[in-house]
Amino acid sequence: MIPTPPPTVIQGGMGVAVSSWQMARAVAHTGELGVVSGTALDAVLARRLQDGDPDGHARRALAHFPDPAMADRVLQRYHRPHGRTPGTPYRPHPTLTLTPSRDAIDLCIAGNFVEVWLAKEGHDGPVGINLLEKIQMATPTAVLGAMLAGVDYVLMGAGIPREIPRLLDDLAAGRPAAITVDVAGASDTHHTSIDPSAVLGAHLPVLHRPHFLAIVSLHSLAAYLSRDPQIRPDGFVVEGPTAGGHSAPPRGRLELDQRGDPIYRPRDVADLAAIATIGLPFWVAGGQATPEAVADARAQGAAGVQCGTLFALSTDSGLDSDLRTQLEARLRAGTLTVRNDPRASPTGFPFKVAHVPGTVSHETTYAARPRLCDLGYLRQPYARPDGGIGYRCPSEPVEQYLRKGGDLGDAVGRKCLCNALLANIGLGQTRKDGYVEAPGLTLGQDLSSARRLAALHPHGWNARDVVHWLRSTLDQSTD
Repeated sequence: MIPTPPPTVIQGGMGVAVSSWQMARAVAHTGELGVVSGTALDAVLARRLQDGDPDGHARRALAHFPDPAMADRVLQRYHRPHGRTPGTPYRPHPTLTLTPSRDAIDLCIAGNFVEVWLAKEGHDGPVGINLLEKIQMATPTAVLGAMLAGVDYVLMGAGIPREIPRLLDDLAAGRPAAITVDVAGASDTHHTSIDPSAVLGAHLPVLHRPHFLAIVSLHSLAAYLSRDPQIRPDGFVVEGPTAGGHSAPPRGRLELDQRGDPIYRPRDVADLAAIATIGLPFWVAGGQATPEAVADARAQGAAGVQCGTLFALSTDSGLDSDLRTQLEARLRAGTLTVRNDPRASPTGFPFKVAHVPGTVSHETTYAARPRLCDLGYLRQPYARPDGGIGYRCPSEPVEQYLRKGGDLGDAVGRKCLCNALLANIGLGQTRKDGYVEAPGLTLGQDLSSARRLAALHPHGWNARDVVHWLRSTLDQSTD
């Protein structure tokens, strides 16, 4: 059951650590729901430690980890007290598989614990973690790490997250927990699992079950998830087509406009009145980040709104400061544009790409990158002819992808989002040949609210400023 009253504002979980623990903590301090991005937090922790953890935040969090031996293993493997020598590549960390190694389990649990623990440090405001259904192989371990830190909400989109309620129930009870993994071409069912008692032993504390919010784009999906208590979430975030990051493709045959963006029609927009009849709390997202939109959402039965772009452009954002400055400057100059690229993401979902020089949104930057896949968060497991399980990604070298049974048409135009998103936060890989991974930025397509906020804050804004502005009409009505 969602607490009463529910939050009015949910700060979106964006990119890889763009929704940083600092941002989530600042939002939670206001009483609204601060959310950390749960994507690739194993890589984030490993690379921050290799850079020396100069502010000591990661090590401070790990000092509170319930299993000191696991925390010590992570520190021994990745922490470099004096940081990396400039130009030195980051040490590789394990990629996702159906049966992860002990090092992979340690790092994933610790990475998610650290981010949530830091977001919750020193206050009792609500903190959530945002996960992608498409990254199934990481989900059980990531959720366990977040729950060890006391996460209050789990949010998930980019798919149909029907198994998450049971996963949360099992982990809260200390039972082995599993989810189904989609394996292309497999005739049998495959799972990935985690047994908290086996992993943590006597160090396993009592776990609190977080609330679960399913991110949906259509009222039909909300209705489907709500029918069965076994898959019913505690609420919904209802995303419209302009929301940043991944978005659901239009229903029916894909049609593109003159820019090459998918064309969405009225049937692709959720019926909020139908969702309100379900009786679960819901929040609207995608072009809803204004005080007027908050009031309108409430009038239609929603608890409030989820907002990403305004927070991504705030000074609490995890974006590299130079990139954020470029985005803000282009926003103020009226030259910032965001495409909904149907080809960019290896997932096959349309992905919002902000056009900024020096990022993979520009064809010359994209073409200059060696095509490779070494992080593997968006890899697809597939059944090999010999009966084993292989892993492939449409963004890997084309000849490798084809050799693994991939289709050439799926590889055209795909970008390596994993490496680009880590570069967005200053953790991009440096290759042995000197190549440095370029960033790839995503924002929502409706920038009108960001322009309004920029006019109100000519010198920039922080996460608290966003919350106060979004709540301003409601707060005035209660004065």
